[in-house]
Amino acid sequence: APLPPQEHEKPPAVANGELRVNGKGKKLRKPRTIYSSLQLQALNQRFQQTQYLALPERAELAAQLGLTQTQVKIWFQNKRSKYKKIMKAG
Repeated sequence: APLPPQEHEKPPAVANGELRVNGKGKKLRKPRTIYSSLQLQALNQRFQQTQYLALPERAELAAQLGLTQTQVKIWFQNKRSKYKKIMKAG
């Protein structure tokens, strides 16, 4: 007897933000997140207060903005590195 469909379906290429490798060994990436101006405003405001978020703060901010914690974490990482570059350049 044929298996019910869910039994032999492939798992999604991207599960909760993790990268999976497809058959050809190429990484499948999540499309780039586009942040709304409201989200960016809140993220930038928060960054001015503190460059590092504690886990509960990150969870709260993500929930408020409708983003995942990973998105918030990576935004802060990117922002810190951009900020350091600017400071280095003077």
